[in-house]
Amino acid sequence: MATPKALVAGNWKMNGVTENLVEIEKLNDLLGQGAPGCDVLICPPFTLIHQSMQVAGDHVEIGAQDCHANIAGAHTGDISAAMLTDQGCKYVIVAHSERRTDHGETNEMVRGKADAAQKEGLTAIICVGETEAERDAGDALPVVTSQVRESIPAEAVVANTVVAYEPVWAIGTGRTPTTADVAEVHAAVREVLIERFGTEGANVRILYGGSVKPENARELMSVDNVNGALVGGASLKADSFYGIIQAYD
Repeated sequence: MATPKALVAGNWKMNGVTENLVEIEKLNDLLGQGAPGCDVLICPPFTLIHQSMQVAGDHVEIGAQDCHANIAGAHTGDISAAMLTDQGCKYVIVAHSERRTDHGETNEMVRGKADAAQKEGLTAIICVGETEAERDAGDALPVVTSQVRESIPAEAVVANTVVAYEPVWAIGTGRTPTTADVAEVHAAVREVLIERFGTEGANVRILYGGSVKPENARELMSVDNVNGALVGGASLKADSFYGIIQAYD
């Protein structure tokens, strides 16, 4: 069965002002030197989405970092999926570990956001991952597979669904997942996706999102069922992000 085309997505988180747009321009220029072997996405903060669209060129897609489950209403400070499509976005990240932790987002809330995004024509990048306590208790696979099952909307299809695995326990702890750790979780996620979508579940992209850098990208991207990366800090600079993308040369 064919492997889905990889996606390397950069999550700028709460970083970036107008002067940082030069990094997107530079990235587009670097990608223009030869067609990348993967799709490339940058998700800047909401304030930069429109400007990012103007400088992204032909080689970089622009997405968003979150959306509300409702299309409109009295939700001060929130952004709806309809607003994102109005700006030209094609993707939106939902359930990033920082949203689950800092904002208490449950699987049910995540499913509502992903559903709203997909109904507006966006591809939802649904993040899953276990904490340090959950991994140490031996609960990594039950936690992650439950998150996948409960976070994907009922009307989701393969074409508008991406899953990103983030080992939360490895963020800022000094602990690093082995390729065997990554392979085990991605294989379990794949089983759930095939259970959910049938044989087409083999075509859902599963991204790895744990401190991916140019130095480890090739090794991580070669792991079975890893179909790209969700990149944090290393996506803020064109050179380092391009170094990760080159894993797919």
